[in-house]
Amino acid sequence: MAAAAGGYTCVCPMPNLDPVPDSVENLERELEIIRRDACIDVRPYASITIGRKGIEPVDFAALKGKAVAFSDDGSGVQNPAMMLRAMEAAAENGCIIAAHCEDNSLLHGGYIHDGQYARAHGHRGISSRSEWAQIERDLELAARTGCAYHVCHISTRESVRLIREAKASGVNVSCETAPHYLLLSENDLQEDGRFKMNPPLREEEDRQALLEGLRDGTIDMIATDHAPHSAAEKSRGLEHSAMGIVGLETAFPVLYTGLVRTGEISLERLIELMSTAPRRRFNLPEAPHDYALFDVSRPYVIDSGTFRSMGHSTPFDGMQVWGRCIRTVYRDNTVYSI
Repeated sequence: MAAAAGGYTCVCPMPNLDPVPDSVENLERELEIIRRDACIDVRPYASITIGRKGIEPVDFAALKGKAVAFSDDGSGVQNPAMMLRAMEAAAENGCIIAAHCEDNSLLHGGYIHDGQYARAHGHRGISSRSEWAQIERDLELAARTGCAYHVCHISTRESVRLIREAKASGVNVSCETAPHYLLLSENDLQEDGRFKMNPPLREEEDRQALLEGLRDGTIDMIATDHAPHSAAEKSRGLEHSAMGIVGLETAFPVLYTGLVRTGEISLERLIELMSTAPRRRFNLPEAPHDYALFDVSRPYVIDSGTFRSMGHSTPFDGMQVWGRCIRTVYRDNTVYSI
């Protein structure tokens, strides 16, 4: 319902579940719930490794027809030999590896970006290198194996550069970023858990590099990285709150307001980034009977208290935006309207 309220008719949920969808049996348990309860199209990911533990690859051949792609969401695959095995199996079976890139050895207990705000306020920082170093490693492996490789939620200027160069050299790579990395930076941080996510908000130079990546086509799509947590989990400040924010119900209005109305990109490009490009990359069928209507003529104020999501933590709470979703239609049936 949160997705429908945001204008989404298809979503691809990540495998950070219990049980992890790392086998046909476990994935089928998720698919059974989807068939029973979902009001829109839901295409789940399977994990790259068993239990998302980074030790043993899943059976790609058995899962390939049931999962949209493979990811150890929230966990970077630390062992390069393990990622090589996964990419070889993915390439053999025509599957996409979608990686959360994070080198744990470079984290040093950090929880926000290792920048000026962290130093000024006594916080432990997460370096940009923890993201881009693993992207660099994986791009080399993707080049070796021919694997279709997708990089999740990039946040740094180095990541943009590496992916741009890899595309130019012929690597089968795509990538996404998220609305908060395009519209916010460490300059917007507050001592509040709704500004804490992984990867963290980076520097203004990183944000500008991401915008350039949108304009030149390096960044293929925008995903929400929707991560609902309870109010209690997000009420413990930057240091102790859980990582992650919700995004399904705010993605289009904040991007329309912050990118289209400001002239950064066109509305057509935003639709490409949010809809047609993800469908094309992840082989999702065109859906002529699915659509959403947005009112871009009148502003409204984001109120997280009205969200359908069970999580309400967003840095955009209270922001005046244009582009409210007023109706979502799935298979010719209205599944959301105001």
